[in-house]
Amino acid sequence: MQKEFLQIRRNSFMPKIILVFPVMIMCVMPWVMNMEVRNIVVEVVDNDRSTVSRQLVQRIQASNYFVFNGLKATYADALHDIEHSKADLVLVIPPQYGRRQTGSNGERAQLLIAANAVNGTKGSIGSSYLSQMVSKEGEMKSSQPASALFLYNKHQDYKVFMIPALMGILLMMLCGFLPALNIVGEKEAGTIEQINVTPVAKWMFILAKLIPYWLIALVVMTLCFILSWAVYGITSQGPLWLVYLLAVLLALFFSSLGLAVSNYSETLQQAMLVMWFFVVCMMLLSGLFTPARSMPHWAYLSTYVNPMHYFIDAIRTVFVRGGTFASIAHQIYALAAIAFVTGCWAVLSYRKNG
Repeated sequence: MQKEFLQIRRNSFMPKIILVFPVMIMCVMPWVMNMEVRNIVVEVVDNDRSTVSRQLVQRIQASNYFVFNGLKATYADALHDIEHSKADLVLVIPPQYGRRQTGSNGERAQLLIAANAVNGTKGSIGSSYLSQMVSKEGEMKSSQPASALFLYNKHQDYKVFMIPALMGILLMMLCGFLPALNIVGEKEAGTIEQINVTPVAKWMFILAKLIPYWLIALVVMTLCFILSWAVYGITSQGPLWLVYLLAVLLALFFSSLGLAVSNYSETLQQAMLVMWFFVVCMMLLSGLFTPARSMPHWAYLSTYVNPMHYFIDAIRTVFVRGGTFASIAHQIYALAAIAFVTGCWAVLSYRKNG
C-alpha cells in the first residue's frame, strides 16, 4: 500500500486528473447532458385568422421550447421548409377554429401537427409539447383547467436527475481505468518482477492495490457533493452514508474489474481497449440515460448482472427521492455480491510467476 500511494504521489499527472476530472464533469456536463428538447423550429399555417388563433400563435412565440419561424400561406410552403430542414414542426389551424373553440355545442376543432421525424426523439417530443400547448388552450377556453402534481423533482430540473448518474460515471472512469493500467504498467516497466519474487500473498497484493482506489472514490464523491451544493444548490434528500456505501461497492467492482483486465493484458493499449468495451456496454445498458424498461426484453435481462444499473437505480432513489436502506436493500446486496465475485476473480487471475 505504501508503494501504491508513493506511485500516485510521484506521478505528476495522476493527482491532477483525480481533482480536475470531477470538477469538469460536475460543472460542465449537467448543462449539456440534457434530454430536454428545446429550440424546436415551428411554422404556423393560420387558415382562421381569428383572435383565438392569434392567441395560440402568440403562446407559441412566448414558449421557451419553440423558435417561431413565421406564418406560412399554405401547408405546401411549410412542408417545403421541413423537407429542407428549415423547420421541425408545422401547425395548421383550420378555418372556423376560433368559433368552434368558443362555441357551446361541444364541437372541438381538429388541428394538424406535422413533424420532421428524421430525428425521431426531437420530432415526437416536439409534437407532444405542441399538442399539450394546444390542449391547454382548449381547456382554458372551455373553463376546465387541468392540474399536475410533480413529486420529488417539483421544478422538473433535469440536473437533479443527471447529477447522481454523473457520480457513477466518475467512479466508473477513475476506479476502472486507473487500476486497469496499474499491473500492466508494471509489466511493461519490469517492476512486477520484484513483486513476484517476494512472499506477498496474491490476495494481499490485490487488496493493497484496491484500497487506494476506494479512498479515491470517497474523495471524488465528497468533491461531487460539495460541487453539487455550491454550483447547483442540489443536495441529497437521503442519508449520505448510503451514497458513500454505494460508491465503495461500485468502486470495489470497477477496481477489481480493472485489475482483472490488467492481469490478462500484456500492453497498455490492450488493457484500455478491453476496459473501454466493458465500460461502454455497462453504461449504455444501465438505464443511465434512458429507462431500462424501454429496452428489448433480451437486452433488459443484462441489467440483472450490470452493477451500474443497480448503482444508478439506488443512488437516484437516495439522492432524489430520499430513500432509506430498506428502499435500496436489493441493489446493495446485488452490488456487494457482484463486487465480491469480481474481487475474487482479480485475486485468482493474478499470476505471480507471470
